[in-house]
Amino acid sequence: MSCVLTDSDSLLAGLDPQQAEVATSFGVPVGVIAGAGTGKTRAITHRIAYGVHTGAYQARAVLAVTFTTRAAGELRTRLRALGAQGVAARTFHSAALRQAQYFWPRAYRTQLPPVSEARLPLVAEAARRLRLNVEPPVVRDLLTEISWAKVSNVSAGDYAELATAAGREVAGLEADWVGRVVGRYEQVKADRGVIDFDDILLCTTALLSDHPGIAEEIRSTYQHLVVDEYQDVSPVQQTLLELWRGGSDDLCVVGDPAQTIHSFAGASPDYLTGFTTRFPQARLIRLVRDYRSSPQIVELANTVSVRARIAGTVKLESQCEPGPPPRLVETQTEADEAQAVVAWLRERHAAGVPWRQMAVLYRVHAQSPLFETALTEAGIGFSIRGGDGFFERPEVRQAIGALGKAAQRDPSADAVGSCREVLERLGWTATAPAGQGRVRERWESLAALLGLAEDLVSGRVVADLAALAAELQQRATAEHAPVGEGVALSTLHAAKGLEWEAVAVVGVQEGTLPLSLAATAEQVAEEGRLFYVGVTRARRYLLLTWSRSRRGGGPRQASRFLDGFSTAAPAPEPLPVPRTRRGTAQTASCRVCDRPLSSGAERKLGRHLDCTPAYDEQVLTRLTQWRAQRAAERSVPVFVVFTDATLMAIAEAMPADDAALRQIPGVGPAKTGLYGSQVLELIAQAAKPGR
Repeated sequence: MSCVLTDSDSLLAGLDPQQAEVATSFGVPVGVIAGAGTGKTRAITHRIAYGVHTGAYQARAVLAVTFTTRAAGELRTRLRALGAQGVAARTFHSAALRQAQYFWPRAYRTQLPPVSEARLPLVAEAARRLRLNVEPPVVRDLLTEISWAKVSNVSAGDYAELATAAGREVAGLEADWVGRVVGRYEQVKADRGVIDFDDILLCTTALLSDHPGIAEEIRSTYQHLVVDEYQDVSPVQQTLLELWRGGSDDLCVVGDPAQTIHSFAGASPDYLTGFTTRFPQARLIRLVRDYRSSPQIVELANTVSVRARIAGTVKLESQCEPGPPPRLVETQTEADEAQAVVAWLRERHAAGVPWRQMAVLYRVHAQSPLFETALTEAGIGFSIRGGDGFFERPEVRQAIGALGKAAQRDPSADAVGSCREVLERLGWTATAPAGQGRVRERWESLAALLGLAEDLVSGRVVADLAALAAELQQRATAEHAPVGEGVALSTLHAAKGLEWEAVAVVGVQEGTLPLSLAATAEQVAEEGRLFYVGVTRARRYLLLTWSRSRRGGGPRQASRFLDGFSTAAPAPEPLPVPRTRRGTAQTASCRVCDRPLSSGAERKLGRHLDCTPAYDEQVLTRLTQWRAQRAAERSVPVFVVFTDATLMAIAEAMPADDAALRQIPGVGPAKTGLYGSQVLELIAQAAKPGR
């Protein structure tokens, strides 16, 4: 039988001073910045239990919300062990759906429409109504954009402008057409009388906004709000939270800005980092004692945090025993890299680390095949987190089947050339598609399959198409099901919230981490946060690897995140700004270096992002702070007000009147009307002598 704590004093025993402060601070809003491994779940569950046992909280009046059913289940389990039964610990969507289903009939005299679990057919229907012939991967990417638009409060009419400003792309479709699909999708749902997963939050928000009496009834039921993973809230979730809160100060939020890795899905750390701006009376508590990782790993994590310019985070202080320094391994090829990782895993296992306590983390799914193959050949079991194994992916199964049929027709055909022809018929192209969605993932899988074919031929494992098809089919058959005792293979995104004794973060080179598609400063910063998440998954052993060359590509450089890597590194310098893409004959030229400009952000500025800017840093800082305030007031992402590139362009131009402001790309008449007077006043003040 588990021991249930019921004494209020015993609930504080074992908490460090900051955790105890979280557990005992009532009467004011509480914001908690909790670094990786600092015991945030322990702090908030003890806060709830302590509040219940001391009478500060009524158990059934507590609503604790988080983002995954697994996290909500963990909260409930811990609260039961602490004697706090009756607390509602749910995901945002679960809590919102219960409220909407209960109150909708009273408010609208009808039942809440059913939630459709088949969203992809709805998106495909929307595309067909617009006479767009799109493949399944594109349909999935369109669904991603529909979700982003909803959680970011972006209408179908505004989609093209705001998505372009945010650097969002769907391969093969102009932003205007994606916006039309967003609008037509809503018509399809209405015709079928259903809502979708994202509508749960929107419907509940509308319900509470339109019916103050119902909102007040919910507030009287849930008087104490606790929000976990607050760095991941979207604008619509923040709006719903404000409706739940009303005018109450009984609010506790906890999160880590350094682990905001879902900005592409609408998450924003600004609500967490700006908490004391919205609540000047709030108590801000920082959890800095890291109980997970060794001092050597924590030192590297702190260095990464500074280099990635992660605003509002904490400097971790390890509470663990010293361990070996993180190891950096550079190899000539990706195949060599996979073998080096396997050798390191064997070392760790020989030293007593169970296979299940080890992980290999990578940026994208397409990196996994080499490690799956290397582990299989070494006889080491593994499991895939956050996606299917390479040979289980639909596009890979389809390609292997097509290669088998081609081999039956011409067994002695050239293996690599025939493989390339088959993959081209399935949609593979020599140039990677734009965007970061399912279309790109599918292309990466097919490219990885072609690379594997090239390796098998160059290594003289196969000599012709028949042998290649047989070898690939054999490997697909031999890839065993996930093994609980095996090494975990995972993307960095899927690894968030998990930890292992030994972790290898692989592919830490330019173009992969950060991803080549990261073209803006914010996108590169997000890549830095992903690297931070990878580093902080390790308890005692950490391996970082990169390779100098890839299949079919030229030489590569180590990631900027590794600059100055050393166990005794000097004070880290900030990360360099994003490295620009290659331009074309049609692109404009940089006014600083006269080289071509490639991205929209560069053309807006008239210079490369890494060329010396002409703006005053203080002016840009003031504009950035002003933008954050306006965005918070409107409950929208900051880029909806102005993008980073537009702010820099304003700071460089220093416009003196509306006409000059309107001439800056990204401003225009509408935003001049909304914000023009405020921006011009700010610039005028900044231009005064002695400012």
